[in-house]
Amino acid sequence: MTFDALELANILRDASRAEALPRFRRLDASMVHTKTEAIDLVTEADIATEQVIKTRIAQWMPEALFVGEESVAADPALLGRLADADLAIVVDPIDGTANYAAGMPLFACMAAVVSGGETVAGIIYDPMGDDWIMAERGGGAWLRRPNGEAVALRVAPPLPLEDMVGTASAAYMPAGSRARILQNSDKVRLMSNFRCAGHEYRIFVSGHTQFSCYNKLMPWDHLAGVLISQEAGGYAARIDGSPYQPHHVDGGLLVTADRESWDVLRREVFTF
Repeated sequence: MTFDALELANILRDASRAEALPRFRRLDASMVHTKTEAIDLVTEADIATEQVIKTRIAQWMPEALFVGEESVAADPALLGRLADADLAIVVDPIDGTANYAAGMPLFACMAAVVSGGETVAGIIYDPMGDDWIMAERGGGAWLRRPNGEAVALRVAPPLPLEDMVGTASAAYMPAGSRARILQNSDKVRLMSNFRCAGHEYRIFVSGHTQFSCYNKLMPWDHLAGVLISQEAGGYAARIDGSPYQPHHVDGGLLVTADRESWDVLRREVFTF
């Protein structure tokens, strides 16, 4: 497969700058809607940004299956086609929609390329900072800027459990495990949540945190971030220890600096 990751990166940037940024802090109530619950929102900007990306990708790679968060909301059967697709591009037009709708400048635009059931490229664009973190399988992880500058990314060195800093959301933890995991979080130095997986992956691969844990596994939220994390030297697996794959939508996910850190956190903190 011939693929230009920078072309996809520029598509995300163009769409964000055309649709998401002009609407930021300019939404009224009629432009924000609840999907499944009060913390699961969609805005006019999500839909418009995804449509621009979808149109551009159809022109650029017409053979690719397009799996966007808002496209799946309109047609849930689309998600089931991902596992068997020869080539797919998975997109989250605005990751961190709740932050975006609240006027908080902590949101991202993400895309992953899946070929033959394997994530082969991942891109997370920060519209506010105007740069990307990105990776192609086997090519390392990089922070790239529009002027062509590229900086290699590497996860932080492992730390003892009591010194670890990381992110996790209690919102989607199983009800029977939530209280126990929150109590266990006292074993680490700090556990927080940014309501934006894109930025949580960003700080992880930039060496500022030691772990991230998620229970809800929609592919547009995690495919790009997991690949970038692995290419930056990190370790990722579902909570049962099995590899995370593009078609997974449950089972929990733990991303850490290395396998030993994964084992310690799974045993001591994330006891689902």
